[in-house]
Amino acid sequence: MSDGRLPVRRRWIGWTVGILVSLLLIAVGWVTIRGIGAVNDLQQVAKGASQLKGAIAAGDIDGAKPIAASIARNAASAHDLTSDPVWQAFSAVPWLGPNFHAVGEIAEIADDVSAEALTPLLEVAGDFDPASLGFSGGTIDLAPFAAIAEPLGTADTALADAQLRVKRIDAGATLPPLAEAIGEMNSAVTEAATVVGSLHGAAVLLPTMLGGEGPRNYVLAMQNNAELRSSGGIIGSIALLHAENGTITLQSQASTTQFPPLDTALPLSESTLALFEDRPGRYLQNITSIPDFTEAGATIAARWQGRFGDTVDGVIAVDAVVARHLMAATGDIAFGPFTATSENVTDILLSQIYAAVPDPAVQDEIFAQAAGALFGAALSGADPQALIGALADAAGEGRIRVWSAHPDEEALLASSALGGAIPKDSPDATFVGVLMNDSTGGKMDYYTRASITTSVGSCQGTPTTQVRVTWTNTAPADAATSLPAYVTGNGAYGVPPGTVRTLIAIYGPGGATPSHIDRDGAEEGVQTAMLDDRSVVQHEVSLAPGESTTITIEFQGSGAGERLTEVLHTPMIDTPDTTREPLRCAS
Repeated sequence: MSDGRLPVRRRWIGWTVGILVSLLLIAVGWVTIRGIGAVNDLQQVAKGASQLKGAIAAGDIDGAKPIAASIARNAASAHDLTSDPVWQAFSAVPWLGPNFHAVGEIAEIADDVSAEALTPLLEVAGDFDPASLGFSGGTIDLAPFAAIAEPLGTADTALADAQLRVKRIDAGATLPPLAEAIGEMNSAVTEAATVVGSLHGAAVLLPTMLGGEGPRNYVLAMQNNAELRSSGGIIGSIALLHAENGTITLQSQASTTQFPPLDTALPLSESTLALFEDRPGRYLQNITSIPDFTEAGATIAARWQGRFGDTVDGVIAVDAVVARHLMAATGDIAFGPFTATSENVTDILLSQIYAAVPDPAVQDEIFAQAAGALFGAALSGADPQALIGALADAAGEGRIRVWSAHPDEEALLASSALGGAIPKDSPDATFVGVLMNDSTGGKMDYYTRASITTSVGSCQGTPTTQVRVTWTNTAPADAATSLPAYVTGNGAYGVPPGTVRTLIAIYGPGGATPSHIDRDGAEEGVQTAMLDDRSVVQHEVSLAPGESTTITIEFQGSGAGERLTEVLHTPMIDTPDTTREPLRCAS
C-alpha cells in the first residue's frame, strides 16, 4: 500500500526541474532588469552625444567636459550591466542571442570610445584654440599641429576600431528597433571617425605639405559633376597654389584650352587603357576618368609640368559640390553676374551658367572667378571650426582627392580616403564600386540620378555578391530644344540632343569574377578589365529624357558573399541612394 509519496528518483527529477525553472526565471529577471538599465544608460549616451556635438560646434569646451564625463559614466554603466556571465550566456541563445550580443557590444563600444577617444580629445582641447587653425592673411599657424597630432592619433585609432566593430554586428539578425539603433550608432561613429581621421591626417601631413620645411607647389583641379568622370567630373578649370611656411597663395590659373590634346599619350595603366583607351593620357579633361587617383594625380601633375614647367609637389582635385560645403562656412560670394549662396551655388555652377552665359570662353572666366572668390573667402573670412567641418564633410563624400609627389606623404594619403586609391579588401571590409563616365560631350549629368543596391549570399551553393545599378535621365521631355546646345552636346559626338550616354563600370570584390551580367534582364556587349585583382564590367548606356535602365552583375568566388560589403561610387551632384537587399539570384 502506497503512502502517497513519489519514489526518490522521481522526486529528484522534479526537484531538479524545479530548480532549473527557478534559476531560469531568476536569470530572465536578472537580464531584464539589467537590460532595462543598460538601454536607459545607452539612451543617455545618445542624448549626451547630441549635446556634446552642439557644445563642440559652438566652441564651448568648458561646457563639453561635464557632458563628456556624463557620457563616460553612462557608457561604463551600460558596459558593466551587459558584460556579466548571465548576459553572455543569453547571447548564445538562438534567435534572442543576437539581440543580447548586440546590446552588449554597443555598450562596450560606447565605453571604449568614451575612454579612448573622447577623453584624449577633450584633454588637449582645453589647451588648444581651434581658431589657431584658421587663416590670417592667407597664413595658417603650423605650430599647433605638433601638440594635437598624438591625441588625435589615439582618438583616430579608437574610432576606426569602433567603426569596424559596429560593422561586425549583424543588425539583420536583431529586432527592428535594435537594428535601427545599430544603424544610428554606425552613422555616429562613422561621422566621428571621418572628422577625427581627417584632422589627424592634417596634423601629420600639413606642416610639411604647407611648406613648413620648404616651399611647395600644388595643382588644384576643379571637377564639373555635370559631366561625370570616375573621381567626380571633367576638369573644368585648373590652377597652381604655392605654400610656404603656412602661407598659401593662388599663384596662377589656367584654362583647359591651354592644354591641347597630346599627339602621344602619357603612359597609362593597362586597366585605364582597357576601359578608356588612351584618352586620359591625351586629354586633360579626361584624366579624372582614371579610377585610381594615385595614377590620375601623377598624370595631372605631368600635364601641368609639361605645359608650364613648374615643379609640382602634389595635386588636389575637388568637385563642384565642395563649393556648397565651403560656402556654409564662408558665406555668400559673387562672381560674374551671379551672387551665390550655399543653397544655390551648385545650381549656378552646374546648370544656370550655361543658360545665362552661352559663350564657353566666358564661362571659363566665370568659373575661374568663382574659384578665386571661394578660395579667397576660405583663406580670409571663414570661421575655422566651420571650415574644418565643411572640408571633413566634403572629404567624407569622396569629393576631395589628394596626391603627393613625395613618396612618404603619398603612402599615407593612398591609405586614406583622401588618396582616392582603389581599396584593398580585408576581413573587416569588402568593397565593390560603381564608376560613371559621361560620353555625351555635354553637361547633361545635372539631370542624371542613380540608385545602387547590393545583395550578398549564395547562389547554387557559391558565395555571391550582386550589384544592381539603376540609372535615370530626368531631363525634361523637350530637352533637345529647351536646354542650351552646350548642355545637350548638340549631337557633336553622335548623341541625339537630350539623350545621355554614359559609361557605367562596376567592379567586384577582390578575387571574384562575374558570373552573371544583364541590363534590364537581357545580355549585351560589355567591356571588361582588371583593377589589380578586381574584375570590372563596363556598359555603355544611352537614355532619352525620362528613360531609366538597370544593370545587374553577380560576382562569385573568392571575396564574394561577404556580409561586410561596402559600396564606393563616383561622387555625383545628388548622392546615389545606396541600399542592401536580400539576395535574389539572377543566374
